[in-house]
Amino acid sequence: MAKQLFTVENYMLYLASTSPRRKELLQQIGLQFECLSIDVDESLLEAETAHEYVARLALSKAQAGLVSLGQQRDAWVIAADTTVVLDSHIIGKPQSLTQALAIWRSLSGQKHRVLTGVTVASHHQQKTQIVATDVYFRALSEQEMLDYWQTGEPQDKAGGYGIQGKGAIFVQKIDGSYSNVVGLPLTETAMMLREFGVKV
Repeated sequence: MAKQLFTVENYMLYLASTSPRRKELLQQIGLQFECLSIDVDESLLEAETAHEYVARLALSKAQAGLVSLGQQRDAWVIAADTTVVLDSHIIGKPQSLTQALAIWRSLSGQKHRVLTGVTVASHHQQKTQIVATDVYFRALSEQEMLDYWQTGEPQDKAGGYGIQGKGAIFVQKIDGSYSNVVGLPLTETAMMLREFGVKV
């Protein structure tokens, strides 16, 4: 029997994030939506892999978004979580210059992976997908790392850099989705929305 999809006639689309980067990406493909400020515990669980981590957080954010909307039956929520992984270790957001320098020294001249878990959910159904992009950094000098910290750009970003900003000069090449590195893989997100009958 063919899979029957839930068809959406009238709906409200929400982004469970206040990230300006994710907002701009969704606007880029013409979607109209409202942003939700969601607070979930982002602590890594014991023995949890990076793939499990981003998938769990994306789903948790989507579910929290639906809860915040109450019983609004026509609501669809997009949620995502992005992390940087080097040799199976999750690289978080630097809280200090010392942390940032340690991160950049480890990424300098190396390949790392950016993982994003994306969930599209309603009260009727939900789907989570994980997208991976390999990013190659050129060798970085100590001075340019110090200069980059002074721009204020790295502090709120996984891996301590923004590929869509000044951090682009660190990136030699990528293998995979560019928008995934920014914070939301557009192709996969759009395909999930279409699968559920949301017009993209």
